[in-house]
Amino acid sequence: MRCMVFFTFADLFTAMKKKTGFEKFAKGQSSGAKKEQFRQEKRQFKKELTQQAERKKLELKAKAEGEKKPRIIIERKAEDNMPLNKYIAHCGVCSRRDAVELIKAGKATVNGETILEPGHKIKVKDEVTVNGKKVTPVKGLVYILLNKPKDYLTTTEDPQNRKTVLDLIKQATSERVYPVGRLDRNTSGVLLLTNDGELSQKLTHPSNEIKKVYAVSLDKPLTKAHFDAIVKGTELEDGIINVDALAYTEAGDKTQIGIEIHSGRNRIVRRIFEHYGYDVKGLDRVMFAGLTKKNVNRGKWRLLTEREVRELKFFGRGK
Repeated sequence: MRCMVFFTFADLFTAMKKKTGFEKFAKGQSSGAKKEQFRQEKRQFKKELTQQAERKKLELKAKAEGEKKPRIIIERKAEDNMPLNKYIAHCGVCSRRDAVELIKAGKATVNGETILEPGHKIKVKDEVTVNGKKVTPVKGLVYILLNKPKDYLTTTEDPQNRKTVLDLIKQATSERVYPVGRLDRNTSGVLLLTNDGELSQKLTHPSNEIKKVYAVSLDKPLTKAHFDAIVKGTELEDGIINVDALAYTEAGDKTQIGIEIHSGRNRIVRRIFEHYGYDVKGLDRVMFAGLTKKNVNRGKWRLLTEREVRELKFFGRGK
């Protein structure tokens, strides 16, 4: 039975080693302390919006000075009898799941022969092409955490030449990276980009139930009836969706909601609230797989630490 009080997230956030921006749900804080913490977060959000010009100046300065960012490099070699979709992922083309679709669409060849079976075994000496281009496993693996702003597409390219998240990380690496999962164009927050197809597969596979926490701003107060209904489970066109936790995040303002969910369905958070007649005015992902946007301003990025990479690779189910 899920708790439906203000402390729904308490156990989660007291157990986490890193702050997520939702520490007000932790046990032991007074009501006054929670309110003040929310006020500070709102002020910080407004401050972010007014610092765009300053951050741009710093970015240009760093570029002019030729500032180099350290990166994590992991040597990885091709193996005999590796499945074709895994091989393509190791080449940094896309995730293993997306590689399956590429292969089934007839876009991959092995030694000049089109292969439609994702599990086809690859030898080290084999020549593999994707969309007519030869691919080889990447040696330098890169892991980038981006605090995505609104109005950027979570894709590697756009036929209409709209802004994509790759435009924000041009200075991060020369390696070809791609987003792990997706955030809608108008959703902001934590987004991981990497060329590690194996890790991407692990973090996006439904069986691993990777947790995501969102801050939601609604056009009107969420009623208790609808709050209770969401906690019990919502019947959508593609099946029932259950949330892991739900809470009002501001005392006296029931338009501000915190929601924890592990489903990776398309636009799932927006669809839950739209189902009950609410318009989501703002949606910000504050946590993904234990990663938060702490100390990363909107539109900025940082490389993961070696410890963070290890934790992602060896996470427990439902992290």
